[in-house]
Amino acid sequence: MKIELIEVTKRFGAHSALNGLNMNVPSGAVYGLVGPNGAGKTTAIRHILGILRADSGQVLAGGEPVFENVRAKSRMAYIPDEVFYFPQANVNDMMRFYRSVYPSFDPGRFERLSEAFPIDRKMPIRRFSRGTKKQAAFWLALSLAPEVLVLDEPVDGLDPVMRRQVWSLLLSDVAEHGTSVIVSSHNLRELEDVCDCVGFINNGKML
Repeated sequence: MKIELIEVTKRFGAHSALNGLNMNVPSGAVYGLVGPNGAGKTTAIRHILGILRADSGQVLAGGEPVFENVRAKSRMAYIPDEVFYFPQANVNDMMRFYRSVYPSFDPGRFERLSEAFPIDRKMPIRRFSRGTKKQAAFWLALSLAPEVLVLDEPVDGLDPVMRRQVWSLLLSDVAEHGTSVIVSSHNLRELEDVCDCVGFINNGKML
């Protein structure tokens, strides 16, 4: 699914977070979003996910506006830098929650992916290490078979073997299903290995 930001502007009080941002993510591409802290990367991501409404400009997914568009959002998955989970939940609990919310959740794919993520499904996620929480997040997100996968510092905390495993799974989805992947990261070397295109953002504009 193609993602487009067209002349997107967003202000928070006196602070201008996005200044006419243009961004084009082709369908089936791995797109790296790069920039210094405060450049507008997270604000851009929140517009792509339909969390924020632009003050002006357009945010389109598959040619449709994203904000308050349940159908478009149901085709997206997001893994933030700090993984979300309910306080007492284990992986099985979160699986049931995802299954109730996302029509595309594939229980068969969830079971098949269990081989890639050697995690205790019954242990509370709050007791996991940072890296294991990230593994759980990838397991759940990939089980959605999303058309768009948005990643914010996705492999921080993962050991080198698991990093390779995760990227292998992601790139397989891109090749087989045409998944569009947007990656915000400070690790330029890693982006160089996996991205089809990279956008450099600063002061809320695409350079």
